[in-house]
Amino acid sequence: MKNALVIFTCLLILISCSTDAINSSDFEAGDTFTDSDIRVVQLDTMTVDFSTMKFDSIDTSQSARMLVGKYSDPVFGAVKTASYMELIPSSYYIDADAEYDSITFLLRPDNYYYNDTLQLNTIHIRQLTESLKPADGINFYNTSTIGFENEDLGTLDYYPRPLGTDSLEIKLTDTLGQELFDDLQQKKITTYDEFKNYFYGISVQSGEDDNGSVIGFSLTSNMRLYYSIAGENEHVQYSTDFTINTSSSPLPFFNQISADEPNEYLKTLTDQEINLSSSETDNLSFIQSGIGIATRLEFPNIKTVFDIQGQGTLLDASLKIAPAISSYNDALALRDTLSIFIVDQNNELTSQLISTDGSAAQAILNRDNQEFNDVYYELPLSGYLEGLLSVDQESSDALILLPSNYNSTVDRFVLNTDINTQGTTLELTYAIYDEDE
Repeated sequence: MKNALVIFTCLLILISCSTDAINSSDFEAGDTFTDSDIRVVQLDTMTVDFSTMKFDSIDTSQSARMLVGKYSDPVFGAVKTASYMELIPSSYYIDADAEYDSITFLLRPDNYYYNDTLQLNTIHIRQLTESLKPADGINFYNTSTIGFENEDLGTLDYYPRPLGTDSLEIKLTDTLGQELFDDLQQKKITTYDEFKNYFYGISVQSGEDDNGSVIGFSLTSNMRLYYSIAGENEHVQYSTDFTINTSSSPLPFFNQISADEPNEYLKTLTDQEINLSSSETDNLSFIQSGIGIATRLEFPNIKTVFDIQGQGTLLDASLKIAPAISSYNDALALRDTLSIFIVDQNNELTSQLISTDGSAAQAILNRDNQEFNDVYYELPLSGYLEGLLSVDQESSDALILLPSNYNSTVDRFVLNTDINTQGTTLELTYAIYDEDE
């Protein structure tokens, strides 16, 4: 079977429709409906095909932050991130009387982190050996590569405090600082083009042996060159900042994100068009932002509601999906929402699902009974399923679940699609009326 089937325990409850029940929905009844003998049918017998797919690449040049770090995940493997960026001087002028002092890189945490921040992290800053020009001329991706020097410009071992640290200042080699100082002071570099051809940029990387966390740093992080000018009584210190270029097109910035040696299931996702059925993964499906792994949903038998005698309309539909028990903890945290996107038959992302109120649809995490392991994401699907019911031909589209900021995070999720162990259900409320009566 191409996609996994989750067969829900059969339940068909027929109840008389009260005025309150009809008025509580968004459905506007016409004369044919209100003059009929109305029943409301609640169904949780529909099948859902769950599978896992993986995008060939994710555009990370549009990322909202730098991502730097590495950790070992029991499901998704060794997750590693690094940032590549072009820098621009805030000024091309240094006074002829100035003297070089030092050069540093200031990393500013932006409150994002993932996994264990109690472990030691290492940062390596390395100079690029080639310019930041995307291979396709448009964007950089999580899989993009750019050459860099093996020797560090600077390095730092630190314990992350992403919510309580203003910035990390990393001392860089004076060889770089003195050369930049001299070229600016002597007016060898006076324009952006001259600078970018001389200094391609830097990469901020984790340590090879790190097993701690991935930390988000603001794009306001910058390199700073310090110099001073002798005054009457003391030297007065000045500085020139080199900021991350976020204005050129294409953007000369991206996050490189990889996950090596994941579990055996995920190793089979070698092509974007592969849909790994949850029937082949012990009734599990997977999500990993940054890498582009998504849970895929299809509703192949939705039109069997038409087998119910009488004419009807869909009043409500929701899908509950439970995270697998023991797949998450304080370090590998669940997020409060997941976004719902639409993909075509080739798993190309086409749009974000829109709710009936016009807002972006989201899967909302319900933790009300967390002490009983009753935790689930609930997806509002009435508008989407109503669309499937309204067309004659079968749809080749599907839904996928990913965090909304999937190109700026490494959040991961394992979902249990087995009704026999957790509360994963598709619930439909369908109103039926008989015109002939």
